[in-house]
Amino acid sequence: MATGTFDPWSAEFVAHPYDAYADLRANAPVSWYEPSGQWLVSRYADVSALLRDRRLGRTYTHRFTHEEFGRPAPDPAHEPFHTLNDHGLLDLEAPDHTRIRRLVSKAFTPRMVESLRPTVARLADELVGGLLADGGGDLIAEVAEPLPVAVIAEMLGVPESDRHLLRPWSADITGMFELNPGPETAERAVRASVEFSDYLRALIRERRAAPGEDLISRLAQVADEGDVLSEQETVSTCVLLLNAGHEATVNTTGNGWWALFRNPGELARLRGSVDALLPTAVEELMRWDTPLQMFERWVLEDIEVAGVTIPRGSEVALLFGSANRDPARFADPDRLDLGRADNPHITFGAGIHFCLGAPLARMELTESYGALLRRAPGLSLVSEPVWRPGYVIRGLEELIVEIR
Repeated sequence: MATGTFDPWSAEFVAHPYDAYADLRANAPVSWYEPSGQWLVSRYADVSALLRDRRLGRTYTHRFTHEEFGRPAPDPAHEPFHTLNDHGLLDLEAPDHTRIRRLVSKAFTPRMVESLRPTVARLADELVGGLLADGGGDLIAEVAEPLPVAVIAEMLGVPESDRHLLRPWSADITGMFELNPGPETAERAVRASVEFSDYLRALIRERRAAPGEDLISRLAQVADEGDVLSEQETVSTCVLLLNAGHEATVNTTGNGWWALFRNPGELARLRGSVDALLPTAVEELMRWDTPLQMFERWVLEDIEVAGVTIPRGSEVALLFGSANRDPARFADPDRLDLGRADNPHITFGAGIHFCLGAPLARMELTESYGALLRRAPGLSLVSEPVWRPGYVIRGLEELIVEIR
């Protein structure tokens, strides 16, 4: 059974889950957690293997009815959220996942991502310039949030006048990914799902009539050409790209700077060698304080993990935050080492659901950190930040800094 130290609703645990993870890895690497009805998997080797194991899936409805799988059907009142979520890449399995990922990948090419670098660099520089002009402020609200939202909105082709709508919609929708979300969270997610979907359907109609070079135009064109990408799939794909395209980047930026402030020796090391150290530093900051702490999968066939049999119909919670601190895979894992060379963290996942936007996220983080390190070498923390109550998607409420 799971130890009592794992408590995702505790503010103390959310602020520092790593001692609890060490306890789980040592004493209960695969354990049943009654409050969420899940099997917790905490070791790197097991998490990495299960991400690639086709006996698990993000959904089960491609093979079973709810009754056959022993699960209740979703609340009909939540249908708009589930329709939106269930048609997105993250919650699909083959053959639909294969088909949609192939189509999205065509419009989300490395060349297209790289073509955004000048825009990303310019936006990062402008945002850091604003922070400098103010002498500091909330690093998350003024730099971490607006950069990836602007980039993914630019990529999708969302008009600048509408971009203020995106972050609130995203926050309300992703609230449903936390453990045991309550009725108010569900109500906000449903409302946001309806509003976001209606907005995107109108935008898709506009782009079909007058296509541009943006991703929505390309996806709409793909849907028209071969009728292999439905309008709902297009809407769900755009929402997923927006949500996944900025939530992790925002939290990696905030969590990463908080990590640097707590490790002043490493921050000084990075400031002294920005160009040489930044690529490995970004990877290490993603490993050391992972923004996505947990990734859930359904067990489609009985499996055995670390000597424990997990039956079909179960849900497993793959603890990314724990896996990325596993001493069996990472030397001295609790030490922040910005020059760490052997760093196969699983922050972006693995297998067929490996993050499609990983190259874009790495670019945004590199440009954001680079601009702050070069232009604000005197950046310092004003007050210790507070963590948001969410555990699955883990980030800070704010990060107040000053520039001396």
